[in-house]
Amino acid sequence: MYLVAIAWMYVVLMMAVAEATSTQGSVLGAIVTFALYGLLPLSIVMYVMGAPRRRAARRQAEAIESAQADDRGHAPAAQPADAFVAERKEP
Repeated sequence: MYLVAIAWMYVVLMMAVAEATSTQGSVLGAIVTFALYGLLPLSIVMYVMGAPRRRAARRQAEAIESAQADDRGHAPAAQPADAFVAERKEP
């Protein structure tokens, strides 16, 4: 995944350099090219492609948290407010 991102940024950088050194180009155009063809799309793609990794990390953290809760002897989840509570009858 990172190899493709590095290669894409290299291509975009070369496009920006070509535009900046061109007789009809400008440095501002090179900056806009680098931002709109490189940084913006790549950041979106990297965010979308990283979703499974973030999801797995979140599930692992939840599993660790529930295991720690079980080790302490507490219930792994909060019980609802209307849960049945046994009451002792008066003699």
